[in-house]
Amino acid sequence: MLRLNLLLLLAVMLSSMYLVNNQYDARRLFTELDRAQAEARRLETEHQRLQVEKRAQATPLRVETLAREKLQMTSATPAITQYVTDDGTPVVSVTSTATASAPAAGGRRP
Repeated sequence: MLRLNLLLLLAVMLSSMYLVNNQYDARRLFTELDRAQAEARRLETEHQRLQVEKRAQATPLRVETLAREKLQMTSATPAITQYVTDDGTPVVSVTSTATASAPAAGGRRP
């Protein structure tokens, strides 16, 4: 009878140790999951902020300003436009903005 009691006591002790270990693992995994979800929320917020910043940086006015200031680009005007015919020969460019007009589709400038 004493052996049976000691065997049952040992079984109860082992099962209680197993239960405590499982509860510890569950709590550890829950804490890790909570941290991962918080990190995901932080990354999603940062992604949204970066998307807003990207849209703000790509406005046409800002792009045009940067092109003018940093790249020294200018708008195309008839005074600096040179038309090319289908065979690749340049046509005399028009320097006066009052008489400048683009050639008709398929037509050639004299």
